[in-house]
Amino acid sequence: MTSRLRSVWVTMLVALLTAALSAVLVADRGVARAADVPYKDPGLPVAARVDDLLSRMSLDDKVGQMTQADRSALTTISDVAAYRLGSILSGGGSAPSPNTASSWADMYDNFQRQALSTPLGIPMIYGVDAVHGHNNVAGATIFPHNIGLGAARDPDLAERVGQATAEEVSGTGVDWTFAPCLCVARNDRWGRTYESFGEDPELVTRMTTIVDGFQKAGNASILATAKHYVGDGGTTGGRDQGNTELSEADLRATHLAPFRAAVERGVGSVMVSYSSWNGAKLHGHKYLLTDVLKGELGFTGFVVSDWAGIDQLDGQTGFTASEITTAVNAGVDMVMVPNDYRRFVTLLKQEVQAGRIPMSRVDDANRRILTQKFRLGLFEKPLTDRSYTSTVGSAAHRAVAREAVRKSLVLLKNAGNVLPLGKSGGKIFVAGKSADDIGNQSGGWTISWQGSSGNITSGTTILQGIRDAVGSGAQVTYNRDGSGIDSSYRAAIAVVGETPYAEGQGDRTGSMGLDSTDLATLQRLKASGVPLVVVLVSGRPLDIAAQIDQWNALVAAWLPGTEGRGVADVLFGDHTPTAKLPVTWMRSADQQPINAGDGKQALFEYGYGLTYAGSSPSPSPSPSPSPSPSPSPSPSPSPSPSPSPSPSPSPSASPSAPSGGCVVTYKVNDWGGGFTADVTITNRSSSPVSGWRLQWAYAGDQQVTGYWNSTITQSGRQVTASNAAWNGTIGGGGGTASFGFQGTYSGANAAPTAFTLNGTACATG
Repeated sequence: MTSRLRSVWVTMLVALLTAALSAVLVADRGVARAADVPYKDPGLPVAARVDDLLSRMSLDDKVGQMTQADRSALTTISDVAAYRLGSILSGGGSAPSPNTASSWADMYDNFQRQALSTPLGIPMIYGVDAVHGHNNVAGATIFPHNIGLGAARDPDLAERVGQATAEEVSGTGVDWTFAPCLCVARNDRWGRTYESFGEDPELVTRMTTIVDGFQKAGNASILATAKHYVGDGGTTGGRDQGNTELSEADLRATHLAPFRAAVERGVGSVMVSYSSWNGAKLHGHKYLLTDVLKGELGFTGFVVSDWAGIDQLDGQTGFTASEITTAVNAGVDMVMVPNDYRRFVTLLKQEVQAGRIPMSRVDDANRRILTQKFRLGLFEKPLTDRSYTSTVGSAAHRAVAREAVRKSLVLLKNAGNVLPLGKSGGKIFVAGKSADDIGNQSGGWTISWQGSSGNITSGTTILQGIRDAVGSGAQVTYNRDGSGIDSSYRAAIAVVGETPYAEGQGDRTGSMGLDSTDLATLQRLKASGVPLVVVLVSGRPLDIAAQIDQWNALVAAWLPGTEGRGVADVLFGDHTPTAKLPVTWMRSADQQPINAGDGKQALFEYGYGLTYAGSSPSPSPSPSPSPSPSPSPSPSPSPSPSPSPSPSPSPSASPSAPSGGCVVTYKVNDWGGGFTADVTITNRSSSPVSGWRLQWAYAGDQQVTGYWNSTITQSGRQVTASNAAWNGTIGGGGGTASFGFQGTYSGANAAPTAFTLNGTACATG
């Protein structure tokens, strides 16, 4: 090669290297400039960052931010970037495969990377209905539904439930929950009654602490949603998506207060109700959405529609450009169009370009949405924080759920103080379709939208909780329909009630009683003569007035979720029941709607609930035709753990006599030729009775054939009942001991008129 040619090649090479280096430097400066734009600077105020970002956004960017699509409807994942989608959601049951926390995190990150690939790199926000835990995810902790938390009346507990849920949601990448439901349920026919904290707006308002749990969980904080705005719990007939027919004053007094409280707590989003107010659909109600919510209440978050909610504005299937305009101009900021997001984006853009939706309205919606994204830290940490993934279904969260279960149980009946059950000795029979069914006890919105019976996720059934609670000396027998029980058992526990349902399908327009399967099971158990404890698993009060007299005890367990040990904690006395009814319990379904202060005679008044250790119910049930108004709910104190029943002196031990008197209450359930009796001994003396023996004589030919919580011998008409190993000490100052038995007779079945306790005569009560 000649020197001249070599010189040419060197010159060309230098030129190429210079060009390449220049390109790199330009690219580097370009990256630096992009990183230096104000909206990407976390040191600036959120408002300044929003202003800067808005100034850089095209109409396509802005329309995309107002659009939310369901993950299952995405034609291709690249549509997240192509349509600048501001949000993705998982509707009930919309989950990746396999349905694991890690799969959710991977799915979320893949969607988020698409959003970040757009020129402005605006992160998307992902929404789910985590309404009682991260309930779409298999293996997550499932907490009691809101009606149970309302019964607990513990705002601190609600906040801790929210925080635990936020941690599990964050562990899957998701950053937005469509919860809490702040509906005030005024008609128990409504299929979403269990999503309400109760019938009293003051109670629902106090439970808005769950918003703080969601949004103030540190690095795990997620966006909360107050829903459904407004009046969905007060529709005529309890019809889902129905019409709330109230004056504005009554709408405000009953249904608006919880939303005001949520706004004051800084709730990030509000979801519009499907329902109407006096015939006007809420999704198009500018006065309630803009004037009242955003203006009067000062809500600064964003309003999101419900699932395809704008489709219903004109009463026709699907949405139109006119419906989009009506909803957006009314104040809806983000529109949940789960399936047809492409058409929505096109129509929304056209309506803006035509001037039917002002650009100022579009900018306001974007400002609200972007503000929440900045506040969540999505621009700085857009991908899943995997340090929280291991919290999904963790022991710590399940402990909170177990606490929530035991604090939510309402003891409605406890004849003869059959509860708490002793842990040691004897046999216990467990039956009922919900005793060993994690799906039934979790209810709707669990793994799938409507929920389902069966082993749908991990957890502890009520039956397993009972087995775990009893001592080694006790035997637990289970048969789903109650077959095989006989008089040798000291107690029978029936776990019955509703099977899972959610909105729409859960409405009950006719009867509200137990189904034929439950009634048959209960009849088998009752026929055995064994004391019957009923645990009712349901999302609302049921019509049980015709059956309750046949039950010795009744516990309303609501929909407790995955931690069945919480039910056993109360049944066996490790914790006393403290919950109070968050709703009025009807005497019959035709009383619906029934609420405190409406003059209707309830089976159990709002706020009713029994406890153990001789405490009286507060307030008392009202048997009179004209009940007085029930008091407003007050916080229940945290129950103090009570010790498990301890072994007591055997019947052969030398018993002590009561020095201050005793009272015996003898109650009979007679069906002609056969009967069961519940006997309660009350010790009025100041000193405990250690070891007891109660004696009486029958006037007729009654013959004891079986017994529980005691040992009974009979010689002719003379009967002697002695304590069992677990109930031998009767505390002083009103302590009690209870036992029961079954028997046969012919002729009359007169109750005994005299009793002696350890040789001392007792009064009859």
